Amino acid sequence: MRKPPWVFPKPHDIAAGQDVSRLLRELRLTTVCESARCPNRGECFGAGTATFLILGEVCTRRCGFCAIAKGAPGSPDPDEPVAVAAAVHRLGLGYAVVTSVTRDDLADGGAAQFAATIRAIRALPVPSVEVLIPDFAGVAGSLETVLAAGPAVLNHNVETVPRLYPRVRPGAGYERSLALLRRSREIAPGIPTKSGLMVGLGERIEELVGVMRDLAAVGVAALTIGQYLQPGRGNLPVERFRRPEEFAALEEAGRAAGIARVTAGPLVRSSYRARHVFGG
Repeated sequence: MRKPPWVFPKPHDIAAGQDVSRLLRELRLTTVCESARCPNRGECFGAGTATFLILGEVCTRRCGFCAIAKGAPGSPDPDEPVAVAAAVHRLGLGYAVVTSVTRDDLADGGAAQFAATIRAIRALPVPSVEVLIPDFAGVAGSLETVLAAGPAVLNHNVETVPRLYPRVRPGAGYERSLALLRRSREIAPGIPTKSGLMVGLGERIEELVGVMRDLAAVGVAALTIGQYLQPGRGNLPVERFRRPEEFAALEEAGRAAGIARVTAGPLVRSSYRARHVFGG
């Protein structure tokens, strides 16, 4: 399907982006911007920022929308949390976003590595940390470990509507994701929760509104909605490109459903300009 003009990335500072890439290589760090082939990576690197991907570059799940490599990952790098903090410091970030591959091979799903990374970044003078976490296979103790480290925002994406989960998110569960977001508010009511949706995979408007209402019911404070773009030939095809005015209508629908902060647009992504979602 031919891409419409509104889904093409914005111009960016190529030289500044190369500086970020060199720093990441020096510290042997990975970003979801590169691994997931995010269309905004040039803009974000050019602005001197990135979303850090911890726990390796290989995911144990096989989501149909994601370009990240699938298979059997190696052991977590014990030096990774300090390296991420070093990158945050050298980039001068006041707000860092950290995510990961899904690690169903680890007993805690990688929660200890998240917690260590949060603590390492929070030891710096300024930064706040937003974490975009997997579902940890529903292990409640893993969520508690992450929250105890004190992130500024707890993000977990539901990604799509329940009907499409078997095709889009095999191995995940819609109710499991809602339960995680609900439990986060119960454990740490002072830490706001956030979630994200993709559109263009065959979902219906009434299904999206239903998801928004479900997210509001479990206390989600912020929602991002963006256009799914097929990252590679092996990934699910785009079934529809929604127009900019449709994203504006989705923002209104999300607020009407009870979510205070809704950001929707063709190139909106869960960690794109994350600091601005909560007014930072």
